[in-house]
Amino acid sequence: MVAARITVNGKETPIAPAAPHTTVLDFLRERGLTGTKEGCAEGECGACSIMVARPGVNRPTDWVAVNACLVPVAALDGQEVITSEGLATGGSSGSPATLHPVQEEMAVRGGSQCGYCTPGFICSMAAEYYRPDRCAHADPAEGTDPEHGPNGFDLHALSGNLCRCTGYRPIRDAAFAVGTPTEDDALAQRREQSPPEPVATEYTRDDSTFLRPGTLSEALRLLRERPGAVVVAGSTDWGVEVNIRARREKCVVDVGRLPELRALRVESDHIEIGAAQTLTEIERRLDGRVPLLAELFPQFASRLIRNSATLGGNLGTGSPIGDSPPVLLALEASVVLADADGEREVPLSDYFTGYRQSVRRPGELIRSVRIPLPLSPVTAFHKIAKRRFDDISSVAVAFALDIEDGTVRRARIGLGGVAATPVRALAAEAALEGRPWTAETVAAAARVLRSQGTPMNDHRASADYRSAMLGQSLFKLYAQTTEAVSA
Repeated sequence: MVAARITVNGKETPIAPAAPHTTVLDFLRERGLTGTKEGCAEGECGACSIMVARPGVNRPTDWVAVNACLVPVAALDGQEVITSEGLATGGSSGSPATLHPVQEEMAVRGGSQCGYCTPGFICSMAAEYYRPDRCAHADPAEGTDPEHGPNGFDLHALSGNLCRCTGYRPIRDAAFAVGTPTEDDALAQRREQSPPEPVATEYTRDDSTFLRPGTLSEALRLLRERPGAVVVAGSTDWGVEVNIRARREKCVVDVGRLPELRALRVESDHIEIGAAQTLTEIERRLDGRVPLLAELFPQFASRLIRNSATLGGNLGTGSPIGDSPPVLLALEASVVLADADGEREVPLSDYFTGYRQSVRRPGELIRSVRIPLPLSPVTAFHKIAKRRFDDISSVAVAFALDIEDGTVRRARIGLGGVAATPVRALAAEAALEGRPWTAETVAAAARVLRSQGTPMNDHRASADYRSAMLGQSLFKLYAQTTEAVSA
């Protein structure tokens, strides 16, 4: 077994003697790369943002921004990382460094005051700067909406970065001012080369072990042999446990780069999505093919989180406030579970059994998610939260309806945040099916929908508010469909 190593700003560095639970953030700071900051240690502020070379969607390699505070450094064994310090060129032998174009724009447009958040913004902006399909609009007027610049810059790339003192206007100005990479840009050229291959990792320090198997069969064997092992993929949930609750485990098994968990196939009767694909990869590869998922993705946490988070992880935690389960319930999705003895397919409506509990047995992994085809033509995802982006749902509602000749032929409604598990609103579905899609039907079904689940009072919302939002969401859907028809 080759010693675990990581390439940082072009220099290969051994991971030892870091403990297996050590985050990339702490690893970098301990080596003097203090541009990477800790703000929240939960993946919400983006002060720790770095860039990682990952398999590309449209080119061999993409530079992807991730939260260094959540990723175990052992998970990047054999991988390439760029920090804010690595973006500038030159600076050796006493000569001054040349700022990266993103750094230059942030400086000249006043995008930094105290500077604490700035390196994280820089790395998130640089990842968007190098996005292969970003291009300037031929007509600048076409790129003047609030969230997309005339240079093709998507401000959602910064949705996971927070600034407390500068204000976002000069940061946005800097983002909308950057051009395109030049031909001699080394990081742009790197995109045309293959990304680092995932390497099998067995890293042990202080009686704790981090394992990254090379194949699915090996992973399933490990889970049978080590039933207490924690399984991670993007670490967006596990990283919080490590940082905030000081969780330490004897064994962690990383399945995030297993090829068998990263396929996406479109068949005649279903779409199959590998459980370890990141949400960003799914979004770009589907490219709107599943409208309900396309509506979910921009509302799921932030781009930084979506660059690491997976559907398998979101379902595997069993959280009743996860954003993907309501959508997948409305799509009548199923999960393919695999263990050392074989596979089985379970409808998602039968998967959850209690608070953070499921039918998944010890030693089983979620291999993929299957969405049946054809898709319902009328869909919507309504997320009620205190912030527009990068927030936890108080209530999440997903709709998938078939309406023919003014009658609801079929209705599927998935709910999150209103019970101990994500649930289907079966009674509300029954109140809609076979009835005309009219204001009277919607009002009657909304009364039923308000009674679905067992809403509770907590710091996010009261039970009464949650119930009211359930009913209101159906009125909103009706208004949206009526507007679409009239248009």
